[in-house]
Amino acid sequence: MSRSTITAPPFDPELQVVLTELGELMPATLTPEMIPLLRAAPQPTPEELIGERPIVHSEQTIPGPEGAPDLIISIFARNDHQAGGLGIYHTHGGGMIIGTRFSGIATILEWVDVLDAVAVSVEYRLAPEHPDPAPIEDSYAGLLWTAAHAEELGFDPAKLIIGGGSAGGGLAAGLALMARDKGGPALAAQVLIYPMLDDRNETVSSHQIDGSGVWDRGSNDTGWNAYLGDRRKTGDVTIYAAPARATDLSNLPPAFIDVGSAEVFRDEDVAYASKIWADGGIAELHVWPGGFHAFDQLAPQAALSVAMSEARIAWLRRTLGMKTALHTPQPGPSAPK
Repeated sequence: MSRSTITAPPFDPELQVVLTELGELMPATLTPEMIPLLRAAPQPTPEELIGERPIVHSEQTIPGPEGAPDLIISIFARNDHQAGGLGIYHTHGGGMIIGTRFSGIATILEWVDVLDAVAVSVEYRLAPEHPDPAPIEDSYAGLLWTAAHAEELGFDPAKLIIGGGSAGGGLAAGLALMARDKGGPALAAQVLIYPMLDDRNETVSSHQIDGSGVWDRGSNDTGWNAYLGDRRKTGDVTIYAAPARATDLSNLPPAFIDVGSAEVFRDEDVAYASKIWADGGIAELHVWPGGFHAFDQLAPQAALSVAMSEARIAWLRRTLGMKTALHTPQPGPSAPK
């Protein structure tokens, strides 16, 4: 399938303006040579990310997988938190090659604030220095610890959910499969935000977004090659590393899946929701028209981003039987202009 014979869907007009501005700051295609530079870029502090929200942040070191280094986690909760509610285990995005436990945390902080949740975000090892299975094993070790310390952390173990965006969404999907297959921990829901699920990169949408948008086809190759190496696109890739490889998606927690119509992951995410339904499971799928990858993070005040955020929170309330929010959400840091 050549670029000359395929047409990509248009970007949302409001998002197109943002994308044009971003094009001056970041290339559409990330190559292996860019990884050190991206990792070295300045990152906001937890305090800057929290902004004016009434949220407290703490760090803790916990045991990693057997024979592996300890893990650092961040814990977020309202300063007036009432114990016994929602627990969130967050795996961050970054294509398996970049990012920290604070990447994409704005979404999670909103849930902490509005839903009075407790969130744990894990610092897993990154590829290519630490390829599969290190990231998923780190993430699973952190999930086990979080579930075992529910009372100490202040959430109901029956209301533990997993969530993440992009590579973090792929890890969350892999964790749901791993928890099912290993007999725990029990999960109430999985929130897969434009998840990175399929190492093969062969869908129509993976060809449509090539040299444009955010995290294009070439970037996807960069991430998966770093994560899987020579095993990529072979029969040696596990369902935990690339959940799109799974042939059985039964007996999983209810899933929320959302994705933009103008991003690489569109078709694999739609297929994943369809497979959950085919196997008798529960999934709510949103395909946001004209959305590029991670548009809600890069343009949080855009109309489409606001609708996306509201849809996730509404689903969490319905799925977990939560009442209307008891708190008025407070603003985080100012959105980029």
